[in-house]
Amino acid sequence: MDSEQFREFAKAVVDYIADYTENVRDRPVLSSVKPGYLYDLVPAEAPVKGEDWKTVIADVEKIIMPGITHWQSPQFHGFFPTANSYPAIVGDLLSTGIGCIGFSWITSPACTELEVQVMNWFGKMLQIPKEFLNESEGPGGGIIQGSASEATFVCLLAAKDRMTKHVKTINPLLEDGEIKAKLIAYTSDQSNSSVEKSGLLGSMPMRLLKSDENGRLTGPVLLKAVEEDRAKGLIPCYVVATLGTTGTCAFDCLEELGPICNENNIWLHVDAAYAGAAFILPEYRHLMAGVEFADSFDVNLHKWLLVNFDCSALWVKNATHLVNAFNVERVYLNHSYQSEDPQIPDFRHWQIPLGRRFRALKVWFVMRLYGVEGLQAHIKKQVQLAELFGQLVEQDRRFEVVTPVTMGLVCFRLKGDNVWTKKLYDSLMSRRQIYLVTASVRSQLVIRFVVCSRLTEQKDVEFAWNEISTLVDTLAGTEEWAKKDGEDRRKYLSQG
Repeated sequence: MDSEQFREFAKAVVDYIADYTENVRDRPVLSSVKPGYLYDLVPAEAPVKGEDWKTVIADVEKIIMPGITHWQSPQFHGFFPTANSYPAIVGDLLSTGIGCIGFSWITSPACTELEVQVMNWFGKMLQIPKEFLNESEGPGGGIIQGSASEATFVCLLAAKDRMTKHVKTINPLLEDGEIKAKLIAYTSDQSNSSVEKSGLLGSMPMRLLKSDENGRLTGPVLLKAVEEDRAKGLIPCYVVATLGTTGTCAFDCLEELGPICNENNIWLHVDAAYAGAAFILPEYRHLMAGVEFADSFDVNLHKWLLVNFDCSALWVKNATHLVNAFNVERVYLNHSYQSEDPQIPDFRHWQIPLGRRFRALKVWFVMRLYGVEGLQAHIKKQVQLAELFGQLVEQDRRFEVVTPVTMGLVCFRLKGDNVWTKKLYDSLMSRRQIYLVTASVRSQLVIRFVVCSRLTEQKDVEFAWNEISTLVDTLAGTEEWAKKDGEDRRKYLSQG
């Protein structure tokens, strides 16, 4: 393909993306294909001769789109948002076109320095402690990781290395393996599955500590676990606190957890993957009180801040711990411009892979084209839409909102036994008009409604509620419901 063909091809794809975005509301949010559908449509062998790009584009609609769950659809209300915007798409396109692999400063100085700068921008927008910024006098700084999962794992490995070195300074006769076998980590039973996975990958047991009635991990619970494990001869090493849990968007008590971690030389990592984006709004910053105790802090730009996946912002208070854990030197990696200046980092020492893409470009594009005010307005709008949905639920006596509406999340259920919320959810999924997921809150099954797509409007929230409430009327007509516990459920539900 020559440059002229590329121009034609790329312009056609840009038009396709724009048309897709404008009309995604009209596509069923969930795919209806059966497992293995694509294997019958795509040949078992690659073509010997190259095909015309127009044929390939046509096959996107015929083969790919039927098997897509449309995360950008205004009817997508599952999990948390996956960000998308035109500036981010263009930034990704330019990054791919440049094609640099910016693992060290010399491999593309702009790749490193723009990342340093946009991470400083973002940190200042959130008003995190200045010690986390690259421009601070200390060894702190920020880096773009692929995901919050990756950031949690990176920091676990750094904490593991730091603690091992620390214990050896106290008892030099101990072998590394002896020390590492005793290390243990802690998090809430409401933390994301990726936190537990990081313990598996890092060979460090991850204790899931019981959260309180509000879904928060508290200081007394952590302190008790630390003391129990110390008595067993274990070495507490790593704590992951969550600001905005996956199930209910609960906030762990950083002001209680932080001092315990600091006093016991335990690395405190804060996972604020979703909710952290809201801290660009002054009215939400109180929710990260205690962040000054943290060793690392992560927010996904690719969830709520219009930067498409993958793009997770990780700050560390002392980057030397990352460098100590991940630094492997080779002659071919050396360059003449070696600097101890924290504003000129070699990011290959701050991450698992060697290579890295120019992700800072899409962040730069989004922040410049939207500005802080535009990003704040986007989050405010989505919060308002979630509050509207919460009001619709509360106005219907058949339903209850189980936890307070928090940011863009509403956790609701049908009153009564879990079986009826499960039946409602199964019916919603079988109809495939909207996409939601469930969670468990104090032994109650709840349905999570999240405002996800940047395209979501009030009419989409009302569409979702109409779909839900109409289906309940269908459930209310079943004999099984009426007989449950000898109660006339049909009459009860008809009161909505």
